[in-house]
Amino acid sequence: MSVRVRFAPSPTGYLHIGAARTALYNWLFARKQGGKFLLRIEDTDLQRSTEESTRSIFEGLAWLGLDYDEEVVFQSANAEKHRAVAHRLLEEGKAYRDFTPREERSEANVKQEIAARARRAAAGGETQTNPYRDLPREESDRRAAAGEPFAIRLKVPREGISEFHDIVYGKQERDYAEIEDLVLVRSDGHPLYNLSVVCDDIEMGITHVIRGQDHLTNTHKQILIYRALGAPVPQFAHLPLILAPNKAKLSKRKHGEVVSLTTYRDRGFLPAAFRNFLALLGWSPADGKEIMTLDEMIERFSLEGIHRSNAIFNFNERDPRQWTDPKALWMNAEYIHRMPLDELLPFVRAELESAGLWRAEYQGERREWFRRTVDLIRQRFHTLKDFSGQGRAYFSDEFSFDEAAVEKNLRREPRLKELLPKLARALEEVEPFTAENVERALRAFAEEAGVKAGLLINAARTALTGQAVGPSMFDVFEALGRERSVRRLRAAADLISP
Repeated sequence: MSVRVRFAPSPTGYLHIGAARTALYNWLFARKQGGKFLLRIEDTDLQRSTEESTRSIFEGLAWLGLDYDEEVVFQSANAEKHRAVAHRLLEEGKAYRDFTPREERSEANVKQEIAARARRAAAGGETQTNPYRDLPREESDRRAAAGEPFAIRLKVPREGISEFHDIVYGKQERDYAEIEDLVLVRSDGHPLYNLSVVCDDIEMGITHVIRGQDHLTNTHKQILIYRALGAPVPQFAHLPLILAPNKAKLSKRKHGEVVSLTTYRDRGFLPAAFRNFLALLGWSPADGKEIMTLDEMIERFSLEGIHRSNAIFNFNERDPRQWTDPKALWMNAEYIHRMPLDELLPFVRAELESAGLWRAEYQGERREWFRRTVDLIRQRFHTLKDFSGQGRAYFSDEFSFDEAAVEKNLRREPRLKELLPKLARALEEVEPFTAENVERALRAFAEEAGVKAGLLINAARTALTGQAVGPSMFDVFEALGRERSVRRLRAAADLISP
């Protein structure tokens, strides 16, 4: 049978990195096996589901490049089908009506029921505690016909063990005595999660369910529904959790934008880089390779390579400047440095456009200048935001100066107030204005002035770019050109006290 997997998020908030990783692993497995990757929006929580959250799921998957192969399924549209399945199980005697008043079916009462069943099982006695399980069918029909509210529960076997093999965690067992008779449909007619998921997975022909470890206990319950329906049980692979540095589970409420996928998109991450980082957050290829193309990732991916231990997403909760895992930032920088220039340029353009720095001439008469400049400056950048931040001076005359750089490279040497305008005059005569010719002129000027060339090089870097570090300074001169270089050298003298 052809592999069919699904990603089934609930649209009750933004797409977080744990869900994004689940989608990625499903997608990689489907592509590796030549199967299908499907998307199902589990929007049955009508009060919390929003169009905005649904849109963030679509946008997040598109940003990561995870395309789905068939029409999107919205779970809420299948509610009537789910109810019909529950009533079918009722007719077949595999489920029963529970007339317990709703207020008595609290979570605490359910836990007490499970505990009581476990105690009875341990003592070798009767495990069933719900009085309606064996209610004669005639009486059940009569009470329902009279309008008495009821939930529909699945009859869980009274003895034995639920077991299945998980591809990641191996053999899983649980005594039936520890599983309550599952509520399939509430008294208000609302189908519950476990029933809806199984019904939809059967209808979609899902062969492998790949999801978070927190669903392990649900799997025992869902297998009971598969078997009650006489349907094939898919294979299961549960993924390790992604934890915060303090080993706590990542929380949307507590960790806010740190766990939101859109944070990384909006802060200048390349989708290919973040996708690569996500893949390694709980999985590693057999050869240990870290930087991988998408094709390499597909070729190497396997469910057996997923770790059992939880992954740690490192970030500093106390320091907003350290808002992400350092490895994610490193990997993004590697992609910026290494990726083919033609692949990077559209991302740089989009960033410059968002910052109001893009000019039509970068696609016209200055296209080659734009290509060379991006290639020059990208080697020290970590995110796309650096092109409009640290790199702003290349695309605009309005840029800020790093105060530490000004203090170190300009203000510590008062003679620069006179030297920089003189250097500007010397560079006005350089023809052609190339890195090689500028270097020759600057070193000659330094020797004539009796100062070290490094003093002028460092001062010029801050004067021209506002920064303390960057590419070869003579390449910077050539990239900025004679007019801008000379003008900025003269203007920098004003930053130096008399």
